[in-house]
Amino acid sequence: MTDQPNPATMTLPDRARAFFKVNGQGFAVATMVAIVAQFLSEHYGAPAMLMALLLGLAFHFLAESGPCVAGVAFTSKTVLRIGVALLGVRISVDQIIELGWEMIAMIIAGVALTIVFGLLSSRLVGRGWRLGLLTGGAVAICGASAAMAIAAVLPKDEKSEQNLIFTVLGVTILSTVAMVLYPIITQWFGLDYVQSGIFLGGTIHDVAQVVGAGFSVSEETGDTATLVKLMRVTMLAPVVLIFALSIRAFTDSKDDDGERPPLLPFFVIMFLVLAAFNSLGLVPGAVQGIISDISRWALLISIAAVGMKTSLRIVQEVGGQSIVVIVAETIFIGAFILWGITLLSEVS
Repeated sequence: MTDQPNPATMTLPDRARAFFKVNGQGFAVATMVAIVAQFLSEHYGAPAMLMALLLGLAFHFLAESGPCVAGVAFTSKTVLRIGVALLGVRISVDQIIELGWEMIAMIIAGVALTIVFGLLSSRLVGRGWRLGLLTGGAVAICGASAAMAIAAVLPKDEKSEQNLIFTVLGVTILSTVAMVLYPIITQWFGLDYVQSGIFLGGTIHDVAQVVGAGFSVSEETGDTATLVKLMRVTMLAPVVLIFALSIRAFTDSKDDDGERPPLLPFFVIMFLVLAAFNSLGLVPGAVQGIISDISRWALLISIAAVGMKTSLRIVQEVGGQSIVVIVAETIFIGAFILWGITLLSEVS
């Protein structure tokens, strides 16, 4: 039997070669799936996240056995966290202050109440608290990206993969429906361009669909919707941190390997650091654009890997209760933001 190389004595190029030998094939396949998903999105208008997820499901057999297993696992976990961390470069304090304290308060309340609503409704229909936090956070904050970030700090159980894949599918499909339906709702209620932007940015789950819906109404609505949506994205780090602290304080839940989720995940720290750098003007516009693109591709590649790790049988077992929960959460946040806009317009 040949001796295994000692990592402590390996050079950096040797470590890189060893790393890619183990993880390279799985990562490469997930990347190819993401590229195809992006192509379909650009040429046929389908949501890239949804396409990556569905295409990944078709390659599930690669994650069961063979040389791709380790790389798929690495991509679905580590690359995901890199993508979420890099989202911080899109956030700045100036953007938040520009909204005004009334709007900030309404958005924070909407996020918090939607998560609480998700937790309560999940328990009401007999599903666990993990699903409530996962779907509630995804609906309240930023869709698939939030779902994957929250899943990273939740203790794992036998339904973790099922809950994550369902949540990503659910919020992506509902965001696509909302992108078409919500601009019509803004007309029904007679909202002006700014109010329409607040409604669209405060209710639609995924950033891409917010941009699509907003600019389909007007440029002013698109700008406002994007700004409000980024405010919701800002809530990702504190919400994930609160979840991590609460889980450690109030439960004895552990991962399948017996380990508790980290107190403060490193990717959350990096998210906050990048947001702070951007707020201080230390990130040039060109660099911000590059990092944002890297973040988007990392999330797209990782969701392809998440799809590859999940079998269609697991998706089919999700049950109608979970669908009721995520649809109810979507209706709840929509109704709350619409009520808040009406209230603020009456006060002003």
